[in-house]
Amino acid sequence: MNKIMLCCSAGMSTSLLVKKMLEEAEKRSLSVDIKAFGVAEFEQQVGNYQVVLLGPQVKYMQKDLQNKANPYGIKVEPINMMDYGMQKGGAVLDFALSLIEKNN
Repeated sequence: MNKIMLCCSAGMSTSLLVKKMLEEAEKRSLSVDIKAFGVAEFEQQVGNYQVVLLGPQVKYMQKDLQNKANPYGIKVEPINMMDYGMQKGGAVLDFALSLIEKNN
């Protein structure tokens, strides 16, 4: 099972995107665990996931969050702004899965 964490300022704006990603994964019969969290929960959650995707509003925190994820060997990357804005669950899911594949 692929475990994907989405992170934004409060975990709210990424929740709809999580729903779209889960719908897409179901269509493809993929086993995934995707959850959204706010940056305040980052440190306690990061170790439970294989990759972290950042919402555009917290993209500026990437370097700091990546440093916190490094001990777990987890990649932290921003979500493409167009994919995020248009809620393209399939595209964001593909991006997350490609990062997990590269990391293995």
